[in-house]
Amino acid sequence: MSVTVIFKPYGTSAEQYDEIIRRLDEAGFGAPTGRTFHTCWGDPSAVGVVDVWESLADFEAFGQVLMPIIQDVGAQVAEPEIHETYNILT
Repeated sequence: MSVTVIFKPYGTSAEQYDEIIRRLDEAGFGAPTGRTFHTCWGDPSAVGVVDVWESLADFEAFGQVLMPIIQDVGAQVAEPEIHETYNILT
């Protein structure tokens, strides 16, 4: 089951987001297994993310790598909204 994960803008700046992406790339997780879509949006002082994952398990596995990086960068993220994906148009 595909899931859509929404991190609403909270306490992560665009600069922190860029650093998180850089570190994920360095760690070999720039294009993690199971993520089919990613977008970042919002004001540069507080950005949000929307991802689509092939499964909740894929997202949870990625979280094991992502969360320590988020904490190390000093970013703050709201609890994600997780929804079963109903439809994707490309």
